[in-house]
Amino acid sequence: MMKNKTILLASRPKGMPAEDNFQFEESEIPALKDGEVLLKSLYVSVDPYMRGRMSDAKSYVAPYEVGQPVNGGIVAEVVDSKHDKLPKGAVVLGNLPWQQYIVHQGEGLNQVSPDVAPLSYHLGILGMPGLTAYVGLLNIGQPKAGETVVVSGAAGAVGTVVGQIAKIKGCRVVGVAGSDDKVAYLKNELGFDEAINYKTTDDINKAIADACPDGVDIYFDNVGGEISDAVYLSLNKFARIAICGQISYYNNTKPATGMRAEPILLKKSALMKGFIVSDYADEFANAAKELATWVKEGKLQYQETITEGFEQIPTAFLGLFSGENTGKQVVKVAEREG
Repeated sequence: MMKNKTILLASRPKGMPAEDNFQFEESEIPALKDGEVLLKSLYVSVDPYMRGRMSDAKSYVAPYEVGQPVNGGIVAEVVDSKHDKLPKGAVVLGNLPWQQYIVHQGEGLNQVSPDVAPLSYHLGILGMPGLTAYVGLLNIGQPKAGETVVVSGAAGAVGTVVGQIAKIKGCRVVGVAGSDDKVAYLKNELGFDEAINYKTTDDINKAIADACPDGVDIYFDNVGGEISDAVYLSLNKFARIAICGQISYYNNTKPATGMRAEPILLKKSALMKGFIVSDYADEFANAAKELATWVKEGKLQYQETITEGFEQIPTAFLGLFSGENTGKQVVKVAEREG
């Protein structure tokens, strides 16, 4: 029998996760039963939301169990099949365990075409991050031509797409990121009107105000913390704030303190709404179609940070919290056989 490798959650992190919170396990792959497929992982997604699932705190999704496999978005190839609708050679997308090979009954797997875009795109711009950007900006932000949109975490998988969709909608876009290279990428490659390196800015409040002389109409928040506090000070009347992520808090061991947003929201008649992408599941088909069209037409540019090797999955995940990725972070595990 072939050997398989699995990555388990070895322990719950306190503060910043580390390599020793993960454990590698080797096992044999069982023979397929009727109705099952054998999947080979090709690309594995690592995402900031996974940090929350490593905690046992109550949230919108069940936590990972200690001693059990970590799971997330994976593009995989069917390399053996006893399933009448998933033939050998098919490529599928699903929420799957971090394993090299996965025996699966087929439920919840979606076939994807290798001809539409690179397979890894289905974990990024054509997958959960792209859908998150689309539904959050358009449903909560409701952008109108001429408005100013600020995006934090702007060089990440979601932020890059948010900013470009806002440009498609005729908005002025300001991105906040964590390096000069990312700032240059946002402005020179993606067409952001302004970008701020928050790590080298002495006064983030002034930097936001200077970059948004007409105020902020829409804020797409991926990070929280001091950056968000600074944006609040520049909000316009009837501003809309989409709370997508709060990565600045994910590894905190004590409750965060900072500005109270409520008085500003009241004075500005502003809307602040948190969301999970699955809240808008009924829009996914249309959103995916429009995103694919924009990619094909060259209206959406996309960058990935691809790490190679199954053993590198934990390292790639940890890199999310130090800002090592530009665009979507994925791990390439294997080449497609078909």
